[in-house]
Amino acid sequence: MLDDTTALADTLLALLPQTQCTKCGYPDCRSYAQAMASGEAGYNQCPPGGQEGVARLAQALQQPVIPLNPTHGVERSRPVAYIDEARCIGCTLCIQACPVDAIIGAPKQMHTVLAADCTGCDLCIAPCPVDCISLLPVTGTATGWAAWSLEQAQQARIHYARHQARQERAQKHPSSPPQLQQASMNDTPVSIPASIPISHRPPSSTDTNLPTPTKPLISDPLAQTLSRPLSQNKEALLQAILQRAAQKNQ
Repeated sequence: MLDDTTALADTLLALLPQTQCTKCGYPDCRSYAQAMASGEAGYNQCPPGGQEGVARLAQALQQPVIPLNPTHGVERSRPVAYIDEARCIGCTLCIQACPVDAIIGAPKQMHTVLAADCTGCDLCIAPCPVDCISLLPVTGTATGWAAWSLEQAQQARIHYARHQARQERAQKHPSSPPQLQQASMNDTPVSIPASIPISHRPPSSTDTNLPTPTKPLISDPLAQTLSRPLSQNKEALLQAILQRAAQKNQ
């Protein structure tokens, strides 16, 4: 049975955008959620979530809404990484840095970004030795959660979990050929330490390795909401997450 801090961390994790950008000062979204739940971190340290993200976290924590802490960055239009193919030398450093496997390529070959999977985390910029990567805003004036959806957050979370699973496998078998260590995301089984239990979440069309969800508990409003297609329940999902957080804080 989960303790109160772990349960709260799970709820807070579900309210984060899953960009895994480390701007909050923690190595990933789960670490930040755990730090918030234990009182070690403020709930205004996530620039990708923006001010609306602060408000969602504040509601879950039953705290007042405060401004986004500029120390961790500013709210902005969501960017997507772009690689100048003419300048790319195929060093693979950006592939290694991407937390959601949104960059594909081979050693000494041109790389490219899967725009639909890129979270705009910036982590591929610094490692590039030839400065061939730039960030292009793709959402106009829309920022924070207005520039990102719950569906995109869930997909980014799945991609990150698969990336982590593959990294752990590479550490256990360091002699494995690089091409096996950087295999396609779809051929790596993964166990997601989900803040939303996998049995309560409808599978994505790309979740080829995930078990078929079981019937959710009727008494859990969040489970009831997640048993329906996520694209039809954006507002309902958010309200269900916050409702469950309020129940745990009573």
